[in-house]
Amino acid sequence: MSFQILPAIDLMDGACVRLQQGDANRKTRYPVPPAQVAGDYAAAGARRIHVVDLDGAFGGVPRNLDAIRVIRAAVPQDVEIEVGGGIREAATVERLFEAGINYAVIGTQALEAPEFLAQMIQQHGDRIIVGADARDGKLSTRGWTVDSDVVATDFLAGLRQNLGLASVIFTDIARDGMFTSPNKDAYLELLKIDGLKVIASGGVGSEDDVLELARLNNPNLLGVIVGKAIYDGRLRLAETIEKLSNLSVADQD
Repeated sequence: MSFQILPAIDLMDGACVRLQQGDANRKTRYPVPPAQVAGDYAAAGARRIHVVDLDGAFGGVPRNLDAIRVIRAAVPQDVEIEVGGGIREAATVERLFEAGINYAVIGTQALEAPEFLAQMIQQHGDRIIVGADARDGKLSTRGWTVDSDVVATDFLAGLRQNLGLASVIFTDIARDGMFTSPNKDAYLELLKIDGLKVIASGGVGSEDDVLELARLNNPNLLGVIVGKAIYDGRLRLAETIEKLSNLSVADQD
């Protein structure tokens, strides 16, 4: 089993924050520096860290590249880092990769500028991830401030078939930061798309939520992103990673 937990760092003004349902007015700011958070995640056993530049997501231009560089320097090179938020130009992708970031997450432009997404996939292959954020099953863009009528699963199936998209981060906006458990039905639908790798996001409130997804034992479900549940002490990262490892050993027996 390759399923893993991806601890999250959401950045605003260079600091760690978490939002409820993507609302910037419902923000919790955490006092620990982002680089220290990243180092703690790595020390707990995380093999991949999810970073979002929320200022970039809302404003359309990355604002926290310096903080992202410091995060990259704070963890071993074999710990992967994926970054999203405001990635709407090729130059931004290049800057991230030059800074040692492993994956670039493209959200808004995947829907609004499909030719840009196609170019990035052609140039960078599976280092490009689509961030699909959905409200009631339909895509939302620009930091979750603009809703569309595009059905997320249909859209992603088309990207997989037509562009060879390798992986998606799917966030259920209604559950994000609410501890209401992940939308397992939505992920089961996404996993029907042949060959598409899926990372779950939104709703994790406990270790049990993580283990329940892991027990789906689907090789295309790469993992789940967890942020606020870690910050608020609802989930102990090192312990959960150890239990995931034990599940993998049990599957091999």
